[in-house]
Amino acid sequence: MIQQFNDKIELYAYQTIKEGKLECGDSYYYTATDDYFVCVVADGLGSGQYAHEASAAVVAVVEEHHHEDVDTLMKYCNNILVQKRGAAVSIFKVFFGTNEFVYSCVGNIRFFLYSPNGKLTYPLPVTGYLSGKPQVFHTQRFVFEPESKFLIYSDGFDIHGAKSLLKGYRSVAAIAEQIKSDYENSMDDATFIVGSLL
Repeated sequence: MIQQFNDKIELYAYQTIKEGKLECGDSYYYTATDDYFVCVVADGLGSGQYAHEASAAVVAVVEEHHHEDVDTLMKYCNNILVQKRGAAVSIFKVFFGTNEFVYSCVGNIRFFLYSPNGKLTYPLPVTGYLSGKPQVFHTQRFVFEPESKFLIYSDGFDIHGAKSLLKGYRSVAAIAEQIKSDYENSMDDATFIVGSLL
């Protein structure tokens, strides 16, 4: 389903559950204020109930504290996972006034930002996962152009050629439908969010 926030961002989120499981081990959350948009994707280790418990805890803490900076949010996420299964976590924040993008990730969640001039930004994640143990974060900051598109997805999707998916004047809905038809996977929990910065 397409959602739009403040005439500044348009996005489409999609999620499937591993075959045979009742709960999805992936969770996501996003919201926007007048000043920023924030999004988190969490992939709980494994699948089923305990993976869901871990990823849902991450999403809940970001929802409660989304006004904090990305580094602080990552620390909250790490702390909430003490004595839980653990999770790969990606958080990004888009600041509308400065056209800045702040991104941090630990684990195998992929993120691409594509600008209208053809530049593809792919910040490398920190390997591993959050589990409450001491963790180094690599938070990065980018400037983006209006009309840039982004794609973030958990490892349940094995997407190739992100640049060709995002380039041109295709709508967010068209990109989402192509990902759903080309990369559908029932062997793992899978989540993607594709968006356009208007």
